[in-house]
Amino acid sequence: MHPPVALVGNLGTDDEVRYLAALSAAMPEECVRPFRALTEMERTTVEVAVVANPDPAEVARLPRLAWIHSLWAGVERLVRDLGAGAPPIVRLIDPELARTMAEAVLAWTYYLQRDMPAYRRQQEAAMWRPRAYRAPSDTTVGLLGLGALGAAAAHRLVEAGFRVAAWSRSAPSATARAALPPIVTCAGPDALPDLLARSDIVVCLLPLTAETRGLLDARRLAAMKPGGALVNLARGPIVVTDDLLAALDAGHLSHAVLDVFEAEPLPAGSPLWRHPDVTVLPHVAAPTNPVTAAAVVAGNLRAYRATGRIPASVDTARGY
Repeated sequence: MHPPVALVGNLGTDDEVRYLAALSAAMPEECVRPFRALTEMERTTVEVAVVANPDPAEVARLPRLAWIHSLWAGVERLVRDLGAGAPPIVRLIDPELARTMAEAVLAWTYYLQRDMPAYRRQQEAAMWRPRAYRAPSDTTVGLLGLGALGAAAAHRLVEAGFRVAAWSRSAPSATARAALPPIVTCAGPDALPDLLARSDIVVCLLPLTAETRGLLDARRLAAMKPGGALVNLARGPIVVTDDLLAALDAGHLSHAVLDVFEAEPLPAGSPLWRHPDVTVLPHVAAPTNPVTAAAVVAGNLRAYRATGRIPASVDTARGY
């Protein structure tokens, strides 16, 4: 009999019930219980915790913890909150999450390519004015980030006929490149301005790290193609909000679709809510699917029980 698996986090009652049910169904051989339901003796036996925005104090009360499985793809908050002494952290790599994110990238790329923000303004003005059509093949999408999410998005965009160029902080491995569709790729800080300058739409899918925080600042936004648009589905602090607003107000950029923000929920007083060239979304681009996420967790946990090897974990120095 294995020791219990602890579910640690701030999920809310309904979400906790859904995740407990999904995890229990995916691995019936395991006993998955919320942290608060474990006795002090049981807590001393836990080897694996499944977490979602956990209280670091609760994680610290699991002294035999060998590793932690996140229910989210982004782990910057977890790395920050748990600190350097935390057990290995395994982030969620779920094909369904990648599919959902790629779907969102394609949807918001179409939104911009088909001039939907302009038609929204024309509707508000009761203005009937067809706009010139721009084909996907005449539209270059610049992807920032070529991890699992970026690669999935690249495939969807290429299938839809868009020209795609992608930038990453370091060059992808030969294996990663082989899995990509035929797109232009570049890497490193020196290559970023050129990609920004030739992209009609820039889509940010980067993880939040010390290197990417504030990456899209006034200088790099100025490097974007005049009239270009930005879609940020990654993390809010990657974009400097005041610099983005200045670029929009100056007419250098045409529109920004923002799903993520420095503070969430976005405060009611934020100028982003009322800006005519900003579309605000409530962090909905790629929600975790409890059933598919539980299947990923179950597969990793079964492999660990069979071999004793911890799954590939986060490089805390890099932040992902």
